[in-house]
Amino acid sequence: MRSLLSLLYLGIFWTAGTRASDPNLPFMEYLDKDHLVCLKWGFDNLQGDITFKLVVNTTGWVGIGFSPNGGMQGADIVMGGQGSSGSYFNDYYATGNSMPLVDKQQSYTLLSMDESNNQTLMTFKRPIQSCDDQDFHISNQAIKVIYAYGPTDVISYHGSLRGAKEVNLLNYMPRATISGNKYISARVDNITIPESHTYYHCKVMKLPKLYKKHHIYLIEPVIEHLDIIHHMLLYRCPFFVTEPYDGPCYSGDVGDACFDIVASWGVGGGVFALPEDVGFPIGGEENEVFYRLEIHYNNPYGYTDRIDSSGLNMHYTELLRQHDAAILSTGMLFFENMEYKIPPRASRFHTYGVCNTSLFSQLINSSPDLHVFAVLLHTHLAGREIEVVHFRNGEQADLLAWDKNYNFELQQTTSLGKIRTIKPGDELLVECTYSTSDRTKVTKMGLGTTDEMCLAFLFYYPAIKITTCISHPNTLHPSLSTSNQLFEESRTLTEEEILEYERLLKTVPQIHLVSDDDSNHTFYANGIVRETKTTPTVTCKNTNSSNRLSASWITETAGAMLLLLLIANM
Repeated sequence: MRSLLSLLYLGIFWTAGTRASDPNLPFMEYLDKDHLVCLKWGFDNLQGDITFKLVVNTTGWVGIGFSPNGGMQGADIVMGGQGSSGSYFNDYYATGNSMPLVDKQQSYTLLSMDESNNQTLMTFKRPIQSCDDQDFHISNQAIKVIYAYGPTDVISYHGSLRGAKEVNLLNYMPRATISGNKYISARVDNITIPESHTYYHCKVMKLPKLYKKHHIYLIEPVIEHLDIIHHMLLYRCPFFVTEPYDGPCYSGDVGDACFDIVASWGVGGGVFALPEDVGFPIGGEENEVFYRLEIHYNNPYGYTDRIDSSGLNMHYTELLRQHDAAILSTGMLFFENMEYKIPPRASRFHTYGVCNTSLFSQLINSSPDLHVFAVLLHTHLAGREIEVVHFRNGEQADLLAWDKNYNFELQQTTSLGKIRTIKPGDELLVECTYSTSDRTKVTKMGLGTTDEMCLAFLFYYPAIKITTCISHPNTLHPSLSTSNQLFEESRTLTEEEILEYERLLKTVPQIHLVSDDDSNHTFYANGIVRETKTTPTVTCKNTNSSNRLSASWITETAGAMLLLLLIANM
């Protein structure tokens, strides 16, 4: 696959349908990597209508929808176009990977349909809070937007003309625009991908020298084999890593100590641009620092003929932003000599990773308030839900992020829309929900695609030296001895036994691990998992004018949302 670089600069010169500034539609995202599908939107308040304009490089039919997991099933879809006899437009819902059905209650209103310059422009609106069971409930969390289109006005199978992207529609945070063509590449060089299902390749290297401090403001993936590359991470190495390396990860090389993330990409994601006032620092005093590029190859079909040179381009500027950004890894990973088992045939099984920021003081002199602006949630094939809960003074302060329909093939860094502030002493809980209903063997925590992990990467400023704050339940605790024996009896656990095992894992002490960018560590053996409040849900309430929703998530002030609308028009 060719580099995305040339396509990025299309963002500077919008196509005819998107070039004009529209104060009523101030937000915009390209939904595809080639900038052929553009979505603009705007709204006045959380209880009113939201208006969309979809611009697609086709003169045939176009469609867009909101999906629980990035696929067709359960999606709320609108499709339309400009045909020989005029415009056509309908509200649909999908029951599977087949032609969607026309919704009995047409909740979407067509405002205009135009064709010009080989593009179709479809403008429409809907209530943000729709009570139609066949409509998708739009909340203030990132949702999965799907699209498809065709070359003619006959709505038929879209083939490859489709895609999905996570977008936070109600808490959208405008991102930086490209300001030049300066970028640094971190890529592997013609490596042969082995036929094993899971392979991690690492390249430890120096990056081109920048003799003064610069800011990275945009991360561009360069992917040659999209079907088998699962994620890429670029880490800054500690001072004692002084030699290059190019080979399998976690094989005993000193580069295994590199864990300060400076750039990331996950399957289903695209280019990630930081907010206009933050950037990842690079260059200057760090010219002699080594970096480790880690690529996870997921090769379930055992391809043996793949040669790869994928990686990340980091666009940088010498015009420094106001804040240095960084990424904090939180959640739960496997600990050596401490096995974690997720039982088979479990419809729902919960795991927990905690981070107590009071432990930071053991590695750094002081910690400022950390302002979180984006998050990347990560688990593997058994993952179904992830949420990140924020505690202050032992009480839940906020639900920082959640995904109730996690999709392994759609992992994208998403803006939180507004800044979440973590104060010294606050705690974080990352909860993952797994389903192993289709598995006959125990699932363990590990690196493999069929193993599991439970992670949330928090993008924040100002940068501090802490890189990792994770935990693992003490699975050697005496209270788990009876449950651990059940796994050795070669039988399927009952539902009651699974629930009891999950409860015990939640109540045994959590072992904290906090590390800094020089690979110094501190441990705490008696962490706890705090109780969380119920995740916000949507309920309907009828009014005289129309159906609306009453939801506990509607806590943002109207002023805050109107402020977003006043941010520079795109």
